[in-house]
Amino acid sequence: MLNYIALGMLVFVALVLFYGIIALHDIPYEIAKHRNHPQQDAIHVAGWVSLFTLHLIWPFLWIWASLYREDRGWGFAKGETPGHAVERLEERNRELSARLQDVESALLGAVVTSSSSRAEDTASDLTPSSAKSPASPDAESNQ
Repeated sequence: MLNYIALGMLVFVALVLFYGIIALHDIPYEIAKHRNHPQQDAIHVAGWVSLFTLHLIWPFLWIWASLYREDRGWGFAKGETPGHAVERLEERNRELSARLQDVESALLGAVVTSSSSRAEDTASDLTPSSAKSPASPDAESNQ
């Protein structure tokens, strides 16, 4: 009779240990699921692989699952929420677009001024040499 009780306790302890180890290896997956981690499936599979690698990668899975939080992402955002970062980038985009418009209009104005002065130079070059002023180098070389 005592042998049956000991056997029952042995089976019970073995089942509890077996279930406990599986539940323990699912903790990183549960953390990832709770934090809405984008790679929660990979963490879950790696937890099962950790059972066969003698639990060597399990601490790294815990860290991997803990790094991501939905409100702050991976934690490298200097305390900004993703929405705030998007607003900041949109404002920077508007500033750069305005600066680009100013530069383009300045360049366009310079091109128009340059081309109109070139047209005047071309028109003056087409006039007969007798109409040119005597101080010009062309007039001196003709004499």
